[in-house]
Amino acid sequence: KLPLESIQVVLEELRKNGNLEWLDKNKTSFLIMWRRPEEWGKLIYQWVSKNGLTNSVFTLYELVSGDDTENEEFHGLDEAMLLRALQALQQEHKAEIITLDDGRGVKFF
Repeated sequence: KLPLESIQVVLEELRKNGNLEWLDKNKTSFLIMWRRPEEWGKLIYQWVSKNGLTNSVFTLYELVSGDDTENEEFHGLDEAMLLRALQALQQEHKAEIITLDDGRGVKFF
């Protein structure tokens, strides 16, 4: 068991590295991320580019659950983390999150 101060030091280091996000102002609840959203976005965009799929539209379901992504590291990624990854790509002008009739999707540039 670590003392509370040591735990706080570890959590702060994870936050500085972008692998932890506090979910409340009191810092009692947090999300630990194996990969930062930007890293997931980079993996997704590499797959899009490698397969010549720029200027294509995908549903979020297709990206994380479709047959085409079955062997990719981002297959099965939690939807909340997927959205964060796509938002990172959107900030880089590589993608745009869109609303479709049956949910959300993304167009890659």
